[in-house]
Amino acid sequence: MNNIAKHSRDYALMMLKSLPRVCLANLRPNPGDMKRSKRGRGQHGGDKHGAGNKGSGQRQNYMRLGYETGNVPFMVRFGYEPYYKGHHVRRQYPPLSLQQLQMMVDTNRLDTTKPIDLCALFNTGLFKIDTTLMHSGVHLTDEGSNIFQAKVHIEVQWASEAVIAAIEKNGGTITTAYYDVPSLRALQDAEKYFQTGKPIPRRMLPPTDCLEYYSSPATRGYLADPDKISYERLVLAQKYGYTLPKIEDDPNYDIVTEKKDPRQIFYGLEPGWVISMKDKSILKPTADYLKEYYAN
Repeated sequence: MNNIAKHSRDYALMMLKSLPRVCLANLRPNPGDMKRSKRGRGQHGGDKHGAGNKGSGQRQNYMRLGYETGNVPFMVRFGYEPYYKGHHVRRQYPPLSLQQLQMMVDTNRLDTTKPIDLCALFNTGLFKIDTTLMHSGVHLTDEGSNIFQAKVHIEVQWASEAVIAAIEKNGGTITTAYYDVPSLRALQDAEKYFQTGKPIPRRMLPPTDCLEYYSSPATRGYLADPDKISYERLVLAQKYGYTLPKIEDDPNYDIVTEKKDPRQIFYGLEPGWVISMKDKSILKPTADYLKEYYAN
């Protein structure tokens, strides 16, 4: 038995010595394993080689955009109507409904004893704008006007007649005011802006396309005559059939009648002032040319 095992071992060693070494040059697959996955060119009707039929499809000469294979193109058959001309530069006003405003008051996010402006709305954390998308303020809508009961003194950028009536019916006041982009960016995060150390910018006057709106007493524009606004308040109350409350009887009459200057952005802070958050102090300009610049 040992002789047989020894003989087999010697025979296997002899075969290893005579056979070539295994390498990439002598590796071969098993017979029948390799099969073609594609047919040859021009076989079984495949004579177009992926180019399609005759004409532009065969030559891959694709038609230009708008070409209708000999017909009159769509843009030529119908006249041009500039419906969206300049839409990318038009000012946008994100909506805020009276229902949402009532919710902010009920959840103590807004103090109704003080005037409410954009800065107060931003501080609630429930209203945001994006100046890169041409957002220019808040549009107060009449959704929830039938349940609105808050007495607020608010400043917005756009409001309808129904919204004005709903607010003034409860004894509140509303003002529509314009803010330019630098002013809006300062209002978005007042604390962050004060930390930059920059002076408070002056608010620019409205452009010509919305100057009429902000000068009209019917829309409660901040550039309108106060006497004409009082008359329009009475006219609106008669139109909607409610008794106009007297503002003079309000215990917070001084705060209610507080109005911003057309160049002012924050209540109680003038343009040109520098707010030092670290020292908790206010730096005011002393040069005459700076005072004249920020006042005009």
